[in-house]
Amino acid sequence: MALKKKEEVKEYKKDHYFQRVYDVTSLVPYGRVTTYGAIADFLGLGSARMVGWALNHCHAQDHIVPAHRVVNRKGELSGRLHFQTPTLMQERLEQEGIVIENNIVFKINEKFWHPRELEEY
Repeated sequence: MALKKKEEVKEYKKDHYFQRVYDVTSLVPYGRVTTYGAIADFLGLGSARMVGWALNHCHAQDHIVPAHRVVNRKGELSGRLHFQTPTLMQERLEQEGIVIENNIVFKINEKFWHPRELEEY
């Protein structure tokens, strides 16, 4: 019995962590992008890779998480291979008016959004 409870707690913590990532990702404005590191920094999670890991699992969510708006620190569409097709991430960003060149967000500084901006309101 104790083992089952430990597993349940472990699963709850994982879900809680993932949900926090999904909640912040859902706040990224249309036509803007953020980075795995910015989300990790904002949530105090410390690991951009863990944010990426959480977003790789967001497709099982009941609501849509705009994971296509999260790129790596260089603006690369590093998560593109985790979408249904390798071009879907780029297609979604381009539909929002974001220019992509060679799988990199063009002029990322103009399109970048940091979750810290939420604190300014």
